[in-house]
Amino acid sequence: MTMQTPDWHDALSSLAAQFPAGEESPTPENAPDTPEAAVQKTPVHIFLERKGRGGKTATIICDLTLDDEDLRQLAAELKRSLGCGGSARGGEILIQGDRVAECRRMLAARGYKVK
Repeated sequence: MTMQTPDWHDALSSLAAQFPAGEESPTPENAPDTPEAAVQKTPVHIFLERKGRGGKTATIICDLTLDDEDLRQLAAELKRSLGCGGSARGGEILIQGDRVAECRRMLAARGYKVK
């Protein structure tokens, strides 16, 4: 005796009929793929650091909840627009130099809460 399972298309169609028609979710073709599309609720902290850098100043942006790829993309956009170097790893973005004010302004323009 074999049990016949319904086709998943049929099962999904029957479930879809139970819910009211509403706004469709964005499809992958028109969904925004930039980091600002997934702006986080918790604040991002920006601070200046000099210790352990041979006297060089670095701006650190931490408490970002982006995945590694989005973090690298955001860091690349910041570095490009500021005209400086830096890196992104471990949920932090390092920008070379004292760029706290510029980073604060740029992240706030992207919708992040900055402290």
